[in-house]
Amino acid sequence: VQLQASGGGLVQAGGSLRLSCTASGNIFAINVMGWYRQAPGKQRELVADVTSGGTTNYADSVKGRFTVSRDNAKNTVYLQMNGLKPEDTAVYFCNIRWRLMSERTYWGQGTEVTVSS
Repeated sequence: VQLQASGGGLVQAGGSLRLSCTASGNIFAINVMGWYRQAPGKQRELVADVTSGGTTNYADSVKGRFTVSRDNAKNTVYLQMNGLKPEDTAVYFCNIRWRLMSERTYWGQGTEVTVSS
């Protein structure tokens, strides 16, 4: 399984960015796709994820500003980020996971988001 992410960049505070991530390979249909981020000197943290059934989950710090969505036919997850803040600066990683006999987790390569004040 491979994940290819895109859409990061440099944006001013208050601006918007949209991240995309497409998974390819032998993917179990019932899965969770999501986004994590890691800022310099900090641990990787969950930003948001969405199940194949459409249930979403957000970190408190992004609720009301970010929206996660997915296209199951394309195995693609999106993260629409509005109202960006300097503290959102991080490398964003997409992730897909499922449980079939055992837990399987795969990561994308990361895309950098920088928010200037």
